[in-house]
Amino acid sequence: MDCRIIKKEAFKVIGKVSKVSTKGGAELKAIPELWDKCNSDGTCQRICSIDPRQNILGICMDFEHDKEQFSYMIAIEDINNVQDTGFETREIPAGTWAVFASVGPMPNAIQTVWEKIFKEWLPASGFKHADAPELEVYFPGNPSAQDYKCEVWIPIIKNS
Repeated sequence: MDCRIIKKEAFKVIGKVSKVSTKGGAELKAIPELWDKCNSDGTCQRICSIDPRQNILGICMDFEHDKEQFSYMIAIEDINNVQDTGFETREIPAGTWAVFASVGPMPNAIQTVWEKIFKEWLPASGFKHADAPELEVYFPGNPSAQDYKCEVWIPIIKNS
């Protein structure tokens, strides 16, 4: 799998947060349903209207492995320190990410990339998962298209 390594300073994001269960792979169904709901009820449009120059993000954070759940946030980077939007603001810590391209219709294309990262790339990479948020970066375009492009960012640190 091809990837590039990116270091990024801490940054703020703003958007909608939902708890997601990982029991029995429930996240594979729950996250696409969350996107469908946020697209149909106008939430995604309201988040993007805060700063239309930003790519929309899907962020996996606040992992609670003992409860088999985490928080998933549909957000944009908050470069203007916006206040009073009705959405939540979180800080993503500075870190290093392995960035992988996903090409193809959502959600199957990105779910395949996630699976390959954890089953193939990470075990053979010389890195381990850092205890930090995982990012999905969605670029403009039709997410149903065969050539739709987005990225998965996995937080990493060198194996000791």
